[in-house]
Amino acid sequence: MSSEHLWYIPNQARPGHRGDDVVEGHNSLETLTAQAEALEAHGWGGALLGTSWGRPDTFTVATALAARTTRFKPLIAIRPGYWRPANFASAAATLDHLTQGRVLVNIVSGQDGQAAYGDTEGAQADRYTRTKEFIQIARRLWTEDHVTYDGEYFSVQDASLELKPFADGERRHPRLYFGGASEAAERVAATEADVQLFWGEPLDGVAERIDRLKKLSEELGREHAPLEFGLRVTTLVRDTTEEAWADAEAKVAQMAAAGKTPTDHDWHKATGQRRLLDLAARGDVLDDNLYTAPGRAGGGGAGTTWLVGSAEDVAKSLRKYEALGVSHFVLSDTPYLPEIKRQGSQLLPLLRD
Repeated sequence: MSSEHLWYIPNQARPGHRGDDVVEGHNSLETLTAQAEALEAHGWGGALLGTSWGRPDTFTVATALAARTTRFKPLIAIRPGYWRPANFASAAATLDHLTQGRVLVNIVSGQDGQAAYGDTEGAQADRYTRTKEFIQIARRLWTEDHVTYDGEYFSVQDASLELKPFADGERRHPRLYFGGASEAAERVAATEADVQLFWGEPLDGVAERIDRLKKLSEELGREHAPLEFGLRVTTLVRDTTEEAWADAEAKVAQMAAAGKTPTDHDWHKATGQRRLLDLAARGDVLDDNLYTAPGRAGGGGAGTTWLVGSAEDVAKSLRKYEALGVSHFVLSDTPYLPEIKRQGSQLLPLLRD
């Protein structure tokens, strides 16, 4: 199986995301298009578009960028409580048809101040039951006609999409990426997702989770193609190992001076985020070059742990994840545009099959 290498477009209304350059029009169509075009020019497959309430709508941004590019694949993060499944299935099928199969989807079930857009928070188990129904309806609408589904949270009656997603060989619909480390999340991933995304955990943690998810898939009677695995992580790459570590330590010192803490954001409540923050107790550097100190200085999500080093160092580490069964990589560092070019030129050639 060949590996897929994606980047990250922050899609932020506020400038300076994770230390990115603060420039005028940082989230304009021209700026975002420049990033998407640079991704195409430097060998990337596409990019994850970040989401949370208050940020620009991911589907709108993805559509605009797809229209201005030829190969760029948007990995569109969406939330089941923000979309109804049939509306989402129709929108995704339309964009996938228009782009001839360039749509990727990241289903997000974590907490997000749902009351702001008319949703309710609910218990964790309820959120993931709803997510399961959402995925099942979308997948059936993409592949079947006259769909009737009566769930606890969603239902459709005799529903058909006249315009189905772009079909190409075994591909019949957009690939569904999914995150989450709780037991409830893993049960949904094991049966319904196409790709389980991990944060930047050490190799032993990722190996443990892959093994558990494979066993869960068998126990729960997965009906789809085998679950695939992905890694979402910050990669700090410089010309030399020494330069990379000097820059990494300087960045963390700057973050610490800003006075942020891991509890400044709601995502610290998530099981996967807590797993990352707990890694710092094992040491500042795990495996060969997984840097945990950013988490203590306020880094969150994919910015909690970083793979640090020369292109050769980071490629060697990513190859070790690949040996465990990880075949989808979503990488990033700031400033975003220069790092698209640097890592596309220096890192990606070392990772191509």
